[in-house]
Amino acid sequence: MTDAATPTAQPQAGLRPLPLQGIRVCDFSWIVAGPQATRILADLGAEVVKVENESYLDSMRIGLQSNSERPTYNGSGFHSNLSRNKLGVTANLHHPKGREVVERLIAQSDVVVENYSAGAFGRMGFSWERLQQLNPRIIYVSLSGYGHLGRDNSYVTWGPTAQAVSGCTQMSGMPDQPPAGWGFSYLDHTAGFYGAIAILMGLHHRRRTGEGQHIDISQIETGMVLCGIPVLDRQINGRDYVRIGNHSRYPAIAPHHTYRCRDDELSDRWVAIVAETDAQWRGLCEELGMAALASDARFATNEDRVRNQGALDAAITERTRDRDAAELMYALQARGVAAGLCQRTDDKMERDPQLRERGFYRTAPHAELGEHRFEGIPIAFERARWRMDRGAPLLGEDTFDVLTRVLDYSVEEVVELQTEAAV
Repeated sequence: MTDAATPTAQPQAGLRPLPLQGIRVCDFSWIVAGPQATRILADLGAEVVKVENESYLDSMRIGLQSNSERPTYNGSGFHSNLSRNKLGVTANLHHPKGREVVERLIAQSDVVVENYSAGAFGRMGFSWERLQQLNPRIIYVSLSGYGHLGRDNSYVTWGPTAQAVSGCTQMSGMPDQPPAGWGFSYLDHTAGFYGAIAILMGLHHRRRTGEGQHIDISQIETGMVLCGIPVLDRQINGRDYVRIGNHSRYPAIAPHHTYRCRDDELSDRWVAIVAETDAQWRGLCEELGMAALASDARFATNEDRVRNQGALDAAITERTRDRDAAELMYALQARGVAAGLCQRTDDKMERDPQLRERGFYRTAPHAELGEHRFEGIPIAFERARWRMDRGAPLLGEDTFDVLTRVLDYSVEEVVELQTEAAV
């Protein structure tokens, strides 16, 4: 898939190749959605150059500081995670020489990514028409809340508001309570995943045809596809969606819930349990010492258990409340009952043997934050690899390298640009 202007770098001796080695991405994205897309490309070997302006910093650089009493532009672990494996340059678009640097970088890139509000990049002087003039083969991906088409394209969104408009928030919560929504900006990341897929499809199309193209992604629409089952139920069966919390409606199964276990020194503990068959129900009753419950007419069949699942959940909780959550999970699994610990971050990073065996959490250095672990990519290639080489670049850390190595500026020219505050 190599189409960059520079030759493909050779893989290091003994290492499997990186799938996107030789692809260069000019990354103007910020916050979460765009950086998530370009992070995936960087992890897979693309040379992602994050372009920043000191006057309009990525807010992720400022938030969630490792030392909140002494914040710096480089002290955010969240930013380090979202921009790992990338190069970082600064450029002042208000300076003609700074704009020239950016235009030369676009001309030497395969992909341009931004997730500003629709039209903002064009107002900065980088319309699709201008990008085509700079590089006819460029793949330009814009990732905004509503996309660039439609009545609402000028509206600004954040992950939680996009989730509400997409319908996802309405689906989350208990039936007798208001919509709970998601505390996590799920659609920011979902839009990033779609962005990475779209970029790969754009590169594939260009490889076959030689054509660049503009790819317009609506963050809200990436949430619409998560509502597929309720939409289908409405169209075919005329039924409105009802919030069900942790229960299961189609198919109707009980027990199907999360149950409180014994708290530890850090927080409350929970385990998810599903008994899909009568045999699993009996195994659950045996493990929890609920012989009387197993013979209770209210819970004789799955239909009975669904009909009386409020009383059922309360009875199960009485038995799980004093059990260690992890030990109970393994005990139930040994009996063939589906059970899963509601894992916290410390469970996933320190105690989960499955993630450890797959090497999901890997370490990488950061010039200011030091050596830290990062969550990886949930893909294991047989004949390729993904990387975890470094945390996010310091602000402007790679400006000199990119300008001299990629854009053929001399040392003296870079010094002059820095003196004039062009970069």
